[in-house]
Amino acid sequence: MEKLGLHDPLLATYAIAASLMILKVVAMSWLTVVRMMEAKGGYRSPEDLKKTPLNPVPDPAQLLPNERVERIRRIQMNDLENLPFFLAAGFLFILTQPSLALARWVLYGYVVSRLLHFAAYFTAQIHEVRATFWTVGSLLLIYMSGRTLMAALGA
Repeated sequence: MEKLGLHDPLLATYAIAASLMILKVVAMSWLTVVRMMEAKGGYRSPEDLKKTPLNPVPDPAQLLPNERVERIRRIQMNDLENLPFFLAAGFLFILTQPSLALARWVLYGYVVSRLLHFAAYFTAQIHEVRATFWTVGSLLLIYMSGRTLMAALGA
């Protein structure tokens, strides 16, 4: 068995797509913090109301939902509901040895669909816009999973 490594263009393609998606999800955590600091609110835990240098005048209203903060949390929750499936399906998909061009279209297509979904959600586009980008990503996951299943059944 050949040693797995980033010298394999299929694995490198997957690694790039997976890394971009992981970085995007991590960025949502940072964006949540930035939004909470800007709003001086949208906090979730009672201990967040303790007086600190970053919160010199605590107010119980800081625990109330803040739409700008909650929007980022919803985006992140959507990512967390979708990313694990991509990480698993994408890795299994490259094990089917698709052409490099197909792998790039499918894996990078998924990344683009998620980035467009983020942009639509972040800018409060109508549901149909978000749903369109989500659907593209979902269909790509179905394709990867279906191809992997067929390859595994045929092995």
